[in-house]
Amino acid sequence: MFREILNALAACLVTFALCSVAYPAAVWGVAWLAFPHQAGGSLIERDGKVIGSELIAQPFVSDKYVHPRPSAVDYKGDAAGGSNLGTKNPDLRAKVAERAKALNANEENPAPTDLVSASGGGLDPDISLEAAQYQAARVAGARGLSVERVRDLIDKQTVRSGAMIGAPPRINVLQLNLALDAAETTAPNR
Repeated sequence: MFREILNALAACLVTFALCSVAYPAAVWGVAWLAFPHQAGGSLIERDGKVIGSELIAQPFVSDKYVHPRPSAVDYKGDAAGGSNLGTKNPDLRAKVAERAKALNANEENPAPTDLVSASGGGLDPDISLEAAQYQAARVAGARGLSVERVRDLIDKQTVRSGAMIGAPPRINVLQLNLALDAAETTAPNR
């Protein structure tokens, strides 16, 4: 019986070592070799300094920038989560109305849903094409660019990778804002 207990413990240790140490280490190593940018968090650098990640939203409050989806966790990566408010909850309805008012939305010019409602995780880095285009006039005015130039940049930053399976086009807010910064510094049509 003692031998059976030792065999069972040995099997547990071997299984633990394989499943909890060896396999994750192998996957981590292959990921770093095959996809170093993604394995490192898809970090974006400017002038040698990390300014954000393609995978996590961050707040942009200036009118010069396209704004991301609202965040129920104030864009804190260590506290990701939704508000858990149901669609009939008066607090949620009040927040949506407040956000719509801040966007000057009305019945003739309704705000896209992703600009007035927070994402499930609170850190969604992408917005819809409609949400980006909704903000084009504001961004163009604040930057002194033409609306057409801003819309052109939005089109260039639009990702349509999921179109075959019915996923809508999306725009990474940080990537678009970096493209806007670059366009503003080299803009001939200001």
